[in-house]
Amino acid sequence: MMTLANKITLTRAALSILMFLFILMPFGWARLTATLIFIVAASTDWLDGKIARETNTVTPFGAIVDPFVDKILVAAALFAFVGIRELDVPIWAVFFILLRELMISTLRVIAALEGKVMAAERWGKFKTVIQMVAVGTIFFVLDLYHFSHILKGQAQEVCQIAFCTLSQVPYAMTAIAAVITWISAISYLRNNWELLKKSWSLPHAKTH
Repeated sequence: MMTLANKITLTRAALSILMFLFILMPFGWARLTATLIFIVAASTDWLDGKIARETNTVTPFGAIVDPFVDKILVAAALFAFVGIRELDVPIWAVFFILLRELMISTLRVIAALEGKVMAAERWGKFKTVIQMVAVGTIFFVLDLYHFSHILKGQAQEVCQIAFCTLSQVPYAMTAIAAVITWISAISYLRNNWELLKKSWSLPHAKTH
């Protein structure tokens, strides 16, 4: 039977897809809804790990799929943000974030083929936090934009000023996330270099 922690992890994957679809809708209410979905999905990342540890139900599936689902959540949001002109999210930074995630996911597969589970490192966890903060911040700026069109009077004016003031934040946050993401990639590659070298080398012929 699937553990509760793994069910929560898969629920986060489903929420990621739902969030992506709502961001793509060019309506203020839809993108505000996407923000709420992201908050719920991001909070489950902490919850499933806590449940797995406290109930002693850590599984190989959870160890591999949990970080993969985190990547889906972040990638879904960033890809959708790139298509929103008002945000100015740099596509180059999103590309390098995705490139790193695919590269380290491949490394995890190589480790699995060797019968090992590559656990998350400190830099990897920090990278995930930075990415989540970046996505959350971009959602905040996007919501300000829509509030500036939904609200009336002084509240509308405040949101317009705030959005103009923070309009460059999405670019900066995505770029910072890309840099941190690649620092974590270097850490993973350094700590698993022998495993990587073994994977691309032919096995030594046995001598008798």
